[in-house]
Amino acid sequence: MRMLFLASAVLMVANGLAAPAQAAPSLTRGPYLQVGTHDAISIRWRTSEATDSRVNYGAGPASLGYHAEDAALTTEHEVRLTGLSPAARYFYDVGSGAGPLAGGDSSYSFATSPPTGPAAATRVWVVGDAGLGNAGARQVRDAYALFTGARPTDLWLILGDNAYFSGTDAEYQAGVFDMYPKMLRQSVAWPTRGNHDVLHTGGNNDYYDIFTMPTAAEAGGVASGTEAYYSFDRANIHFICLDSEGSDRSRGGAMMTWLRADLSATGRDWVILFWHHPPYSKGSHDSDNDLDSGARMGEMRRNALPILDSLGVDLVLSGHSHSYERSILVDGHYGVSSTLVSGMKVDSGDGRESGGGAYRKHSAGRGPHEGTVYAVAGSSSQVSGGPLNHPVMTTSLNVMGSMVIDVSARRLDAVFLDDQGAPRDSFTIVKAPESGVGGGAAGALQLAAPEPNPSRGAARLTYSLPRSGQARLSIVDASGRHVALLLEGAAGPGSHVLSWNGRSDSGRPMPDGLYFAMLQFAGETRTRKVTLLR
Repeated sequence: MRMLFLASAVLMVANGLAAPAQAAPSLTRGPYLQVGTHDAISIRWRTSEATDSRVNYGAGPASLGYHAEDAALTTEHEVRLTGLSPAARYFYDVGSGAGPLAGGDSSYSFATSPPTGPAAATRVWVVGDAGLGNAGARQVRDAYALFTGARPTDLWLILGDNAYFSGTDAEYQAGVFDMYPKMLRQSVAWPTRGNHDVLHTGGNNDYYDIFTMPTAAEAGGVASGTEAYYSFDRANIHFICLDSEGSDRSRGGAMMTWLRADLSATGRDWVILFWHHPPYSKGSHDSDNDLDSGARMGEMRRNALPILDSLGVDLVLSGHSHSYERSILVDGHYGVSSTLVSGMKVDSGDGRESGGGAYRKHSAGRGPHEGTVYAVAGSSSQVSGGPLNHPVMTTSLNVMGSMVIDVSARRLDAVFLDDQGAPRDSFTIVKAPESGVGGGAAGALQLAAPEPNPSRGAARLTYSLPRSGQARLSIVDASGRHVALLLEGAAGPGSHVLSWNGRSDSGRPMPDGLYFAMLQFAGETRTRKVTLLR
């Protein structure tokens, strides 16, 4: 066929006719950034015709002195840039050996992450159920753009249902690539899969074809061996993506086993998790009802949350319910909403410095059972109502919007921004420097880890009050039921020691298992895990 085409072309030229021109390739998707680290990043794009792949990059739009390329002919291009400098801004264009198709101006740029470990200011944008590609999604997008202004978005999290209604390639084009072209080419997107992100036969037309996720710890953490769930680091933050839609959610399954290993291995100060189906919600979906969403919400609550509490997690983000819901600082709540008791409320306030005060953790980094905030942010392109009355939530809104999270050394600030740009909810988590009793700052309310722990007899509990006042120190079981009262009344400032003998208030020996010591003073609560073994 090729020889026949050439012969025809020669004949046409000989007769004074022009040979038919082949269509020039054009950019039909992207570019978009994936798997960004402190020294590498992947850039993807799509073209109308198969070509080789080339990225030119450098320190300025007119200084693209470096390049990376792939000679294979394809319409689905992916080039990984390596050997980059940490915390550096690069400019780029994309195309082929024949020349660039897009880029070369200041809007085509990205910043590498800072070195892993030390704290660095980080801004995260969070959208959930954003894939309708409608006017609402545009309003949410534009409200965030106005809010952040010249402040770059360091990364963004996409909480599933990324393209309605079945995650086809055309729906992804409308709901993602045509909706967020500037964000995609400037900030690394980290997605999770939702129930509308259906997997389709054939190549390059569903969630796993369209996005690139780490499988071998390319961006930090422990290798998962799958794109379904993964982790990555940025500065002093560890992010974990779980797959509540398609992976085994059982306690002994591969995902939960990996989760425990990954959490145990990280040395980062902050841990943020995200997945699609919320463990707590009374919006358009009901987390109490295991007939809703194939029990995914209940299974994630029962099987994932005990791991998170035992190893220390700060924030969990989900979508699925088309509303915004945000919890108090909570620990140990694994049942339906009616089982929430006071012992599970590490801090029942609103978490606002202008309100009831920021949520405070006494460990400098991660500490077990210090509480987690859960947010449902599934209203980035639609709202669907619901009773919005889950008792773990301090704020519930049937409002479209997105979340903005800023993390620094010892402080996390989050705001829910509605589609008109108004902040409708906010909270702050503050971690104290590791110092003094219980890892808190000198002069702060502190409760040290019990000694010994596990305890086969009496467990010694050392606590410290910042000033004189009414204090309460009690023991509750793993379900939050009261077991023993060790102190209730006036106490002076400074360090004190009490012990629990493993018995209830009535003197009954308690069975082996997990308990919690709870210190309450001036509206604040400190909690420590006590393991009883006889």
